[in-house]
Amino acid sequence: MTVISFAQDDGPTAEEMIADALTAAIPSIANDATVMDWEGNMLREGTNGWTCMPTPPDRAGPEAMCLDNEWIAWASAWQGHTEPPVPSTIGFGYMLAGAGAESNTDPYAEGPTDDNEWMESQPPHIMLLVPDASALEGLPTAFGNGGPWVMWAGTSYVHVMIPTE
Repeated sequence: MTVISFAQDDGPTAEEMIADALTAAIPSIANDATVMDWEGNMLREGTNGWTCMPTPPDRAGPEAMCLDNEWIAWASAWQGHTEPPVPSTIGFGYMLAGAGAESNTDPYAEGPTDDNEWMESQPPHIMLLVPDASALEGLPTAFGNGGPWVMWAGTSYVHVMIPTE
């Protein structure tokens, strides 16, 4: 895993953000992906329909991600605290540099509680959206079970996390 260190003075440069964003996916996707910052500015135009974003500025990182169009629509709804559209097809997202602390049950938790299954870190993973969330019923929901798990079950933000290590 490559970890990108940003200059601490004025924040990361465009080149640093691009390098960080591209750590999220396999080269066959990252090499031709569009790269956007978290304010929606295009840092690099791509040609393959994927969008990569660097670690969010409010996170310690690494938390870069590369998303297909289904995931972009989902992420926009999640950021805006709105209902995500039902995917029209299976959606894929990559976070091959891993991710930081997050609740496994509450999409908007800001810290650990007795009932939100707080994860201090997440392994490198692929994320999967499905058009029919009922297809995920009965699948494991426990983080750290040694295989894939369903994250945010019972919410409209439900998705599958597939560890790659």
